[in-house]
Amino acid sequence: MKRQREIVLFVFLAILLAITIWVTSLDKIGIYSTFTWEQIYVCSLAHLKMVVVAVIIGSLIGVPLGVLVTRPGLTRLAMPVIGGANIGQTIPSLAVIAIMAPILGFGFQSAIVALFIYGLLPIVRNSYTSIKNIDPAIIEAAKGMGMNRRQIARRIELPLARPVIMTGIRVSTVITVGTAELAVLVGGAGLGKITLTGVFARETLIILQGAAPTAAMAIILGFILERVEAWMTPRGLKIEK
Repeated sequence: MKRQREIVLFVFLAILLAITIWVTSLDKIGIYSTFTWEQIYVCSLAHLKMVVVAVIIGSLIGVPLGVLVTRPGLTRLAMPVIGGANIGQTIPSLAVIAIMAPILGFGFQSAIVALFIYGLLPIVRNSYTSIKNIDPAIIEAAKGMGMNRRQIARRIELPLARPVIMTGIRVSTVITVGTAELAVLVGGAGLGKITLTGVFARETLIILQGAAPTAAMAIILGFILERVEAWMTPRGLKIEK
């Protein structure tokens, strides 16, 4: 099943890259010129930079925050924290990005803050859930062995929680790749520049020239983070078929 899934992903990725190559080779579509390979490369790097920066900031804030509200004495803050993170996805992504422009001005900073807000929920929620779903019997056994609270967190809880936390980061990354298409509206760069040019020109092929690399980037980053997730999963949690 896993091998079949990987084959489907690679086939879909090949189709997206083929579409990009084909549209770029056309040079002109009606009265409009297609974007060059150099322009696609520059936009892709800018897009990737926005995604990486936003996800890193989200992880540095979301993971500790999600773990923190599982600690005794702070559990009552769990619902307000997760509810606050949920606001970012309750509001439409275009609205989140548009709100940042009047506050922070147009440019890279507004795009990063908007992407961070929109991608925070999966990281916080998975970090919280991964700790709360650990079997209490495991924690009691660790206490019986004489471990203190810090040792339990470092040696038991975090290793068991890593796969679920990585899943949240992976989901956030894929969401952010798609949302970053809209960052161009607040002065950000990225593949959204190509896609929105096609939208304004009403040319489907130019839209595909921006959308196809975006989808390919989401697949590639998702696949890489899935491999990292498997690598970080403790051997005892892996089920051999």
